[in-house]
Amino acid sequence: EDIVEHSMGRGYLHKAMVVCIDKATAVRMYDKVQAHWKDYLGELKKQLAKARDETEKEELYEKVIFMEGTDMAVVVSQGQNEVAEMRKKGLDILPHRKRMLNQDLDTKFKDEDDPFRIVFVCAMWMTGFDVPCCSTIYLDKPMRNHSLMQTIARANRVFEDKVNGLIVDYVGVFRNLQKALAIYASGRGRTAEEGETPVLPKEELVKVLREAISSAEVFCGERGVDLDAIHEAEGFDRIKLLDDAVEALIVNDESKRQFLSLASRVVKLFRAVFPDPREDEFLERRNVIAILARKIRSLSPQPDISGVMEDVEKLLDRSVAAEPYVIHEPGEVYGEQRVDLSQVDFEALQKRFVEGRKRTEAERLRALLEQKLNRLVRVNRTRLSFKERFQELIDEYNTGSINVETFFKQLMAFAKELSEEEKRAISENLDEEELTVFDLLTKPEMDLTKKERGQVKKVAKELLESLKHEKLVLDWRKRQQSRAQVLVTIQDVLDQGLPQKYTEEIFQQKCELVYQHVYDSYAGEGRSVYAAAG
Repeated sequence: EDIVEHSMGRGYLHKAMVVCIDKATAVRMYDKVQAHWKDYLGELKKQLAKARDETEKEELYEKVIFMEGTDMAVVVSQGQNEVAEMRKKGLDILPHRKRMLNQDLDTKFKDEDDPFRIVFVCAMWMTGFDVPCCSTIYLDKPMRNHSLMQTIARANRVFEDKVNGLIVDYVGVFRNLQKALAIYASGRGRTAEEGETPVLPKEELVKVLREAISSAEVFCGERGVDLDAIHEAEGFDRIKLLDDAVEALIVNDESKRQFLSLASRVVKLFRAVFPDPREDEFLERRNVIAILARKIRSLSPQPDISGVMEDVEKLLDRSVAAEPYVIHEPGEVYGEQRVDLSQVDFEALQKRFVEGRKRTEAERLRALLEQKLNRLVRVNRTRLSFKERFQELIDEYNTGSINVETFFKQLMAFAKELSEEEKRAISENLDEEELTVFDLLTKPEMDLTKKERGQVKKVAKELLESLKHEKLVLDWRKRQQSRAQVLVTIQDVLDQGLPQKYTEEIFQQKCELVYQHVYDSYAGEGRSVYAAAG
């Protein structure tokens, strides 16, 4: 019963091992956990049927889905007469043995996305079985020395947001820990007491979480952000305080990075501690910190997914953010994943900047420009100068050389430049792919007449048509003959179509540039950076 309650209390899709004293106990424990799992699920469904609040319904529904989707299995070594031996003890091992023989259970358990989440073992998988995503071990078997150290190792791997494993000791086995560490874990002549131990009581983890929250509080306090005031506020007052806090925390990139790092540590440690009777001490602060981090990340049209929280965190956040934070309505400029600068109302942006929180609006505009710039450079490397200028502008702001008003003004000017660059293909009567080849052939700027520029445009179109229809076959980059054919085609088309002003030296340079562009941008069979960008 405790295993079921604790497993559900972890709050995320974790993997767990239940280590039992022998094979029969592993089977019996499986049966008992299954029974309590069914009872727990039944209670959840009753609560769901009675729930009136939509938030509560959603939380209960997600738990029901998790429990119904969770798979469990017994993994033990095969022995002679095991079926008869188990039957004497009132157990049936046949279904378990068939599954062990017919399914690749070890691969399923190692797969973090596979619903096989709880395994019951006694000796198997205790050595040489590496499962980084396994976060919890329920230890119900007396162990010592090497066996104990190997078991600890099943959960001690760092994995994504997992900062540590958790061992639930039901038999007091860690009385033998120091002896085991003295034999197997000490290095360079140190005793276990002198060195660091790989296993600490949970109180130590709680202490680390408390320190992490304190560090985040100090950081926020130094910037005028009162986390207590945010938590105690309600409704629109809370939203205003949250927005003010974001404005204070994004004074520059370094401040933003430091806060997001502190917040990420708090969130990860809170997850590692969960569930724990002391969690109420941290819940309110953790929620405020997590919401601030999420709001800062949301300023970008494409948030950094490394900091995205798990489903349980979204549920926990509702206790502090009853009103969802809506960044923009559908169709507003920052809500669009595909940014079209020609549709940006720069006058409205300027007004919002003057009347609103200046750093927040500057951060949003910067994120918009960064997204657009990354796409423009990805499809046309000759635009790297734009990226270099953009980075110089950001560096000036971060070092304090320019204030936020100047920064925003220069971002606005840069946005208009990018908008013009985005339209240039139309003005040149080319598509984006043709424009890229044209730029490669004409930049740095060559002294070409209008007629000669027309010749280069014609060459760009003919080259792409020839390559795409004949040479850029599937996996062409993997075959030497295909690569050679592409290079020869480039040389032939350029040789026949480029104006006389292209000397032999310039001609060779352009051939190399265009070939490298084709190699980097076209995978063959219609696959290219242009298809992805579209």
